[in-house]
Amino acid sequence: MSELQTIVELSHEFGSPDYVRGGGGNTSTKDSSTLWVKPSGTTLGGLTAETFVAMDRQKINALYEVAPPTEPAAREELVKDRMAAACVNDAGRPSVEAPLHNVFHATLVVHTHPAWVNGLTCARDGEAACQRLFPDALWVEYIDPGYTLCMEVRERIAHYEATHGHQPELLLLKNHGLFVAANTAAEIRALHARIMATLECVYTEAGMELALTLNEGERDRATEEKIGTLWGADAAYCVSTCEFDVAPGPITPDHVVYAKAFPFAGELTEASVAQHKAERGYAPRVVIAGSRVYGIGTSQKNASLALEFAQDGALVMRLADAFGGINYMTDAHRLFIENWEVEAYRQTQV
Repeated sequence: MSELQTIVELSHEFGSPDYVRGGGGNTSTKDSSTLWVKPSGTTLGGLTAETFVAMDRQKINALYEVAPPTEPAAREELVKDRMAAACVNDAGRPSVEAPLHNVFHATLVVHTHPAWVNGLTCARDGEAACQRLFPDALWVEYIDPGYTLCMEVRERIAHYEATHGHQPELLLLKNHGLFVAANTAAEIRALHARIMATLECVYTEAGMELALTLNEGERDRATEEKIGTLWGADAAYCVSTCEFDVAPGPITPDHVVYAKAFPFAGELTEASVAQHKAERGYAPRVVIAGSRVYGIGTSQKNASLALEFAQDGALVMRLADAFGGINYMTDAHRLFIENWEVEAYRQTQV
């Protein structure tokens, strides 16, 4: 089997809801000259050998030596242009994490955002717990995704390699997710299995439920109509389920992108809606009203994803209690994601 077909199979396997939701996560394979990476905005489960973006590794390597602009928008524009110039096929825009995938020597790299893992990475005591549970892993504090993350992690990986004689196979990013790097599919699967089994044991011993069990319940059409009236086109579509504990703040970049950082939980009035929009600058994607939680959006898919990520965030928030409680993203980190051109592009793909 070719390495490209291998990464397709791994993408489908780790593109399940246990590991990633929406268009999140990315995968890659490489040889000495070419990196094949997931296109931005696509789903892991929908990848085929033909849909991977092929990139010239020599041109990606040249990016590491560039002195980028200090202004974030200009820096990200430069990186976007450099990445486009490195593409050797017409399969779309490469994942923003492509330069980081290229740093790993390993042939196969899988990056996902499992709720079980983010119960650790989004926790106040996550770093200490990671060192205890996964001493061979490289933990990195939260850094804005993209070029900034790549360049910092590249240095951390180099230091790890100098200390241990090899690169890390496991990379855990605070309030973000997991990278697993290895040369064979069997190793990729074994590393994931070890992580998930270890965390399952911790959560089970803490008496925690490992999934969010919800009752769909009866729709409240009157409230749906009110939401549609108050938010207009922003709530053209609405889905809901019985109430659960929605995270009141930003947990990871994907949660910010698909469900927004803050749910609406006030009284359903024109004044409260106007106040929320004035404070946040946009309409919410998640609304808590009565005994239900609503995902709203300009499409059925966006509304469904908002509710799905709200549920995922609720599980992450619960699991984080095993490691000292939830740790939210800072305002600066949240604002970077909210204003990042890359995520605006990813939304157009969704």
